[in-house]
Amino acid sequence: MTNPDEAKSPIDAKAEVRRAVASLEGKAPNVESTTSDLSIDEELNLHSIGWEPVELVSGVSLFSTPVGLWNWGEGEIVSASQAHAQAFKYAIGRIHKEAADAGGHGVVGVHIERRVYSTHIEVSLLGTAIRPVGAKSIEASNVFVSDLSARDFTLLMVAGWEPLGLATGASFVYAPRRTMGTVLQQQSQNVELKNYTEAMYSSRESAMERMQQGALELKGTGVVGVKVVEGPMTFATHAVGFAAWGTVVRLVKDSHHFVRPTMVVSLNDLGVAFNAQSLH
Repeated sequence: MTNPDEAKSPIDAKAEVRRAVASLEGKAPNVESTTSDLSIDEELNLHSIGWEPVELVSGVSLFSTPVGLWNWGEGEIVSASQAHAQAFKYAIGRIHKEAADAGGHGVVGVHIERRVYSTHIEVSLLGTAIRPVGAKSIEASNVFVSDLSARDFTLLMVAGWEPLGLATGASFVYAPRRTMGTVLQQQSQNVELKNYTEAMYSSRESAMERMQQGALELKGTGVVGVKVVEGPMTFATHAVGFAAWGTVVRLVKDSHHFVRPTMVVSLNDLGVAFNAQSLH
């Protein structure tokens, strides 16, 4: 029996801390680290349908164009159109491989940067690889790449659709020369520049047809989120270019599912939306 009159020994706080730290060594939870450019609400959207971000992945390709390619000519600038297509193809292939190596089943929120120079065409892709929570790795050929945001991807999946990949198309066309008489006549008038109009129509039709063909090769039923870039190049104002790309989608469920809208109240708005006293 303990004598109540005996003085209790003081507690050694430092020793207690050392014992607590020692007990935690080697018992940290096994959590894989991830790198993502998704916002917090986008990550929560992914988790709501059973998906998770894995890693930030990229794909880059620079394709050269022949010397003197942008000089005056007629019709489509075939080498430039082919270089653009090849640069996209190589960049997409590399982001597929990086995503597969990281264990991803797809890539969302892909940022696409393309630049056309007189000597080469550059394409750069950057996005976040994602996968169903706990899913095993798959082959690179089965990974999808999409420039849809994680939020749009979530809505697409909930509605019964799935992204299949990126489809692209581009065409560069020479604008026919105007005669000297036409140039002098048009300097003092507001008239349509038919040579540029016709060149733009020609490049647009070819680019859109190529993008649609890419969607058919992926066995898609549509292309969403299409973005286009058009106009003359700064280094070749006598030529026009048109490029388009978007995400190929396909309905995978028996029918389209109606997505009911939900009310979202932002907690980050610094502005006062209403006077709280008016609620009384």
